[in-house]
Amino acid sequence: MTVPLVDLQPWFDGAADGRAAVAARVDDALRESGFLLVTGHGVPAGLRQAVRGHARRFFALPGERKAGYAVQVGGRGWLPPGAEANAYSEGTETPPDLKESYSVGADRATGDAEIDDFWFQPNVWPDADVPELRTTALDYMTRMRALSDELLRICAAALGLAPDHFTAHTGAPTYTFNINWYPPLTQVGPPGDGQFRIGPHTDFGTVTVLDREPGAGGLQVYTKDGAWVDAPFDPDALTVNIGDLMARWTGDRWRSCRHRVLPPPASAPDEELVSLIWFYECDPHARISSLAPPIGEREYPPVVAHEYLLEKISAITVG
Repeated sequence: MTVPLVDLQPWFDGAADGRAAVAARVDDALRESGFLLVTGHGVPAGLRQAVRGHARRFFALPGERKAGYAVQVGGRGWLPPGAEANAYSEGTETPPDLKESYSVGADRATGDAEIDDFWFQPNVWPDADVPELRTTALDYMTRMRALSDELLRICAAALGLAPDHFTAHTGAPTYTFNINWYPPLTQVGPPGDGQFRIGPHTDFGTVTVLDREPGAGGLQVYTKDGAWVDAPFDPDALTVNIGDLMARWTGDRWRSCRHRVLPPPASAPDEELVSLIWFYECDPHARISSLAPPIGEREYPPVVAHEYLLEKISAITVG
C-alpha cells in the first residue's frame, strides 16, 4: 500500500516490543509515504459521526444565515466558497478550492497580544443555529490533541529520542480544527480548469489527523515516483500525515507529502462529503532546529514556529 495501515493498539498496551514495532512502522511510513492510516486510536466512531452530522446541518443553512459567521483564512468561523486556494502555496494560480469550512482552534490566550490576536482568537460557534456542534466538536478536539501528542511521542521513539523531544514544545500549542464540506456538482457546477476540492499542497505543521468519507472525489497523495494515487480508505482508521514543519524538524528524514482532493466526476453530480481535519503545530515561540545526521538528511536554518507557519497560511489566502 502506498499509504500503510498501522495499528496503534500495541503502543497503548505498553509492552516494549509492541511499542518498538509501532514506532518502526511509523518511521518507515513517514520516510516512504509521509502518510499512514491508523487504527487502535481510541477515538469513538459515534463521536466522529456526531460531529459530521451537526456540521452538515450547519452547511445546509441558507447562505445569508451562514454569512453571519464568515471569516477569512486563519479566522474562527465559516470560510465561505472562494476563500482559499491551497495550490497557491506551491506558486500555482488556480481557481478557488471547491469547499466550505468551519474553522475553530486553540483559544487560550497567552498574554502576548501579537500572538493571541491571530493564533489564539476566541472561537465562534453557531449556537443559535446548531448548538450541538460546540459540545461535540470540543470533545473531538480534546481527543485529537491527546492523540496528536501521543503520535509525537511515537515519532520520538521512532528516532531513538527522549520521549518528550517533540512534546516539550506543545505545552500551549497552536492547532486548528477544520470541518470541510465538499458540495455536490449540482450546487457548485462543473470544476474549472485546474480546480479541485482542495488543490495540490503540503500541510504546514507537525501532524495532521484526518477523518474522511469515501467518495469518487477523494484524497490523492503524490508518490516518490511522481504519480498521483488514491489514498486507501478504512472506515475504522484515521489518516495521519506530517507537515512541512515536522519535515524540517527531522531534517527531511520524513516526507511532507503533497496531496489533493479531487472534484467528483460528472457521473457523481450529487456527491457531497464532510471531512474532519485536525492540524497540530507546537508552541508558537518554539525555535525549530533540524535534527542532524545520521537522523536527519539535511540541516535547515532554525525557524520560529509561528513566523514560519504564518507565512505558509498567508500564501493560500485568496484576495
